[in-house]
Amino acid sequence: MKIVKTVDKLIIKSYLGPMAASFFIVMFVLMMNFVWKYIDELIGKGLSAGVVVELLVYATFNMISMGFPLATLFAAIMTMGNLGENYELLALKSAGVSLPRIMFSLFVVTLGMAAASFFVTNDLVPYSNRKMFAIMYDVREQKQKIEFKDGQFFNGVEDMSIRVDRQDPTSGLLHGLLIYNTESGGSRAGDMTVTVADSGYIRLTDDRRFLEAILYGGQNYQLTRGRGWFDENTTESTSFDMQRSLERTPGYDFDSNRTDDALFGNQATTKNVAQLGADIDSLDREVTISTTKTYGPLLHDYLFSRDTMVVSTTAAAREYLAEKTPVMLLDSIPAMNDEAKSRLYGTAERSAANSRGVITFDETLTKDALNNLYRSQIEWHKKWSLPVAVIVFFLIGAPLGAIIRKGGLGMPIVISVAFFVLYYVISIMGEKLAKEGTWPAFWGVWMPTLVLLPIAVYLTYKATNDSGLLNVEWYIIKLQKFKKRYGRKAK
Repeated sequence: MKIVKTVDKLIIKSYLGPMAASFFIVMFVLMMNFVWKYIDELIGKGLSAGVVVELLVYATFNMISMGFPLATLFAAIMTMGNLGENYELLALKSAGVSLPRIMFSLFVVTLGMAAASFFVTNDLVPYSNRKMFAIMYDVREQKQKIEFKDGQFFNGVEDMSIRVDRQDPTSGLLHGLLIYNTESGGSRAGDMTVTVADSGYIRLTDDRRFLEAILYGGQNYQLTRGRGWFDENTTESTSFDMQRSLERTPGYDFDSNRTDDALFGNQATTKNVAQLGADIDSLDREVTISTTKTYGPLLHDYLFSRDTMVVSTTAAAREYLAEKTPVMLLDSIPAMNDEAKSRLYGTAERSAANSRGVITFDETLTKDALNNLYRSQIEWHKKWSLPVAVIVFFLIGAPLGAIIRKGGLGMPIVISVAFFVLYYVISIMGEKLAKEGTWPAFWGVWMPTLVLLPIAVYLTYKATNDSGLLNVEWYIIKLQKFKKRYGRKAK
């Protein structure tokens, strides 16, 4: 018994190291994918290093649900592969310790990690999503750069409108500048400064908080509005050979205009299991009410609210409308004069248009409620499926490592990536079908786990019975026998 406990400690120690290393490697790869995806939105915005690091940290937390299963699979294959390659598994089996008993200690550790992954995806991921969405919203609000087009006004700077005749593509020198500046700057509202220059440069400073303008050969016209109706407007002009100005651009001040992350708390990815459950119940009731509406209210309230006309002469229609409004049969319409017919047709046309608008509005509300319901159901199932996926990936990785008996970074990486790609592709397809309502959310989220579960059971069975299913040497020996047998026949 003491020997078995010692072996458990040795196996756990050999597992935690690869688990930590593989987790950081996986998260680094996923983070590089995030940076590559959003690099165009991040560069050139004057963001401080602290803001970029904050965004990357929140994005890392958001990717834990994807990196945890892959890291578990990779670490399990590497650990059991190292034990097999060093003949430690063989020694333990020779001592009477079965493979399930060897894997038991690692399985207990994996259960703890699966439980931790649930709390991470239920509490930490929604919080990080709110923060990340708020930062990305602020980043997208930032003006990236100033671009001038020949002969057109540029209005990307607050209180300013800039027009250039031509811009040198090599030096960036602007020719024929016309600048309208309506910023009061302490003066009364309505005052304006107009600047005309032969050439110059206009660019943002490195911190993107100020607009720097260096102008050559021009004039400034200061237009001042009179204090009352009896005062005339005044214009003052000054000439300059070279003028340098620095205008503050509040729109580029990122740190002082941070958006509250609570504004993004209504999305499904920013809620925990309890909040999603409450949303699912309310959305389910809303969808049921909107989809079970009858055309009776539509007929009475919109089509025939102030009309005595009926759409048919059937007994059912007469009985329904007789209870609501006085009835006028279609047979009486030919007896009307032209003016009455015109009023009747106009009323019918307006009623039809109003009813069509009501139907369109109700249909839009129903579609929005269904989309929100599907997304909430998907997120609710994803939070529960992650711990199960971690366990299934372990049950795939540990037997695989025992079968291939190869450690290191070569074979484990290839097999881990292959299984994870299979899992990821099925997951993407299932979520897409679930969001469209083609599949229930349960099947859309749990399908990849249910597909991999039989593979995990089969590999565990094969590894317990010392199968050479994925042993490279076993295939080499079979291939050599095949060549010897059929090579002689060919001769």
